Amino acid sequence: MSKLEIDFIRAQFPAFDEPSLEGQAFFENAGGSYTSKFVIDRLHRYYTQRKVQPYGPYDASRLAGEEMDEARSRLAGVLNIPANDLSFGPSTTQNTYVLAQAFRQMLSEGDVVIVTNQDHEANSGPWRRLAESGIEVREWAVDPDSGFLNLSDLADLLDEKVKLVTFPHVSNIVGQINPVAEICGMVQAAGAVACVDGVSFAPHGLPDIKALGADIYLFSAYKTYGPHQGIMYVRSDLAEKLPNQGHYFNAGSAYKRFTPAGPDHAQIAASAGMVDYIEAVHDRHFDGDVSLDQKGRATLELQARYETELLAPLLEYLRGRNDVRLIGSDKAEGRVPTIALGLGRPGGEVAKDLAAHGVMAGGGDFYAVRLLKGLGIDPEHGVLRLSFVHYTARSEIEQLMKALDRVL
Repeated sequence: MSKLEIDFIRAQFPAFDEPSLEGQAFFENAGGSYTSKFVIDRLHRYYTQRKVQPYGPYDASRLAGEEMDEARSRLAGVLNIPANDLSFGPSTTQNTYVLAQAFRQMLSEGDVVIVTNQDHEANSGPWRRLAESGIEVREWAVDPDSGFLNLSDLADLLDEKVKLVTFPHVSNIVGQINPVAEICGMVQAAGAVACVDGVSFAPHGLPDIKALGADIYLFSAYKTYGPHQGIMYVRSDLAEKLPNQGHYFNAGSAYKRFTPAGPDHAQIAASAGMVDYIEAVHDRHFDGDVSLDQKGRATLELQARYETELLAPLLEYLRGRNDVRLIGSDKAEGRVPTIALGLGRPGGEVAKDLAAHGVMAGGGDFYAVRLLKGLGIDPEHGVLRLSFVHYTARSEIEQLMKALDRVL
């Protein structure tokens, strides 16, 4: 079984060669990741060689359009979905808002939408606002101690009136990986649509959406080593059923139906660099010519094993402290390395103290105000969040623990 070569990984990210960042350990990856050199190179090429209106007859324009199409088709290949089912938008928040407006037009008064309080507000607020149109909104609430979502609670909420259930693949606070395939199966068996917010999962490996069975899946490229774009999958027959939100003359194009604003051509083209990176990691660690989705799965597993190895000693360290509340599981398996700590003082203050020791972390509510309230944590104090990904070095975990010893 291949072992992740951390020196090779870090060499793909210019940030690790940046003098101004030397000695700084980055632990706010859940808020946005470093960008791979493949994305930066593609973005630079587009702005210097292709910055014209795409899809025209002259070479610069033709190549610009081809690069945009390449990004869509190659990302779809990794995600194991049809290319036409993938849309780009300015952010996941914006994509969710547009989708909610489409459902507002399609649903009727008395229909039910289920949301959770485990969500980032971007995948909760737009759906909750459907109540203004007479749509009933039910909340699938977390366990107040663990922060987990219990499937038995969802079963109690499902009935023939439910048309949509929206939930996170991973909470940006709890860090636990929800059983997406099982949840989607329950939702679809009840005759409803399953919408998954994958923003906090995708940085740890792009998923096989087909295997998950989601009807809608959303994540953010800027948290996945790419540019600031939201990426959205909508199952084709559902996309056709939902009212068009784009220009009327684009209604026949599945990937334009939910992008009312003009797309950012350069950032879409640069998103192909996310796949360049996955391929580079795969080809460094594995032999054989396999499909893009197989490369994605192998790379995801490689990254996950490494992250779990780094997460275990950090969780062990935190278990040994009696001055913090660890949100979620204290076991490395079944979760991602996004760790939130409830403290006796505001998380933002502790993050500021950590910065003096070369640790870049975040503190606050992280747009999960409803979740913090559900856990009995004052959102004004918030939590300290420590999040890392597969480019984090073991030495940086040690640096973090030493810094925590000094500031807690």
